[in-house]
Amino acid sequence: QKQLVESGGGLVQPGGSLRLSCAASGFSLEHYAIAWFRQAPGKAREGLSCIGSTDNSAYYADSVKGRFTISRDNAKNTVHLQMNSLKPEDTAVYYCAAGASIRTMRDAKRADYWGQGTQVTVSS
Repeated sequence: QKQLVESGGGLVQPGGSLRLSCAASGFSLEHYAIAWFRQAPGKAREGLSCIGSTDNSAYYADSVKGRFTISRDNAKNTVHLQMNSLKPEDTAVYYCAAGASIRTMRDAKRADYWGQGTQVTVSS
């Protein structure tokens, strides 16, 4: 069974850090572009970051640029999202998704696989 599983969410104070992980089973993430999205209650899903499959090029939304870093660990079939300087407005459910390319992943509907999400809450 091919699936993605996110982990690493939790409660953190403003200014704190979390590292999310997206682990794949049943297929190799190495051949896919991997994107992170989030959705807060009452808000639209937001694309945050994406890493390419060939050259590890990365894209970041303006809302997280300079604070979040995406990376791959192909040996562990995992992609990470390091989140620093977290703000209350970062509170959301965070999802990872796999697709053919960074260009493809600009449209979340074109993702091939999705994880179930992990909750991130930034609050004092």
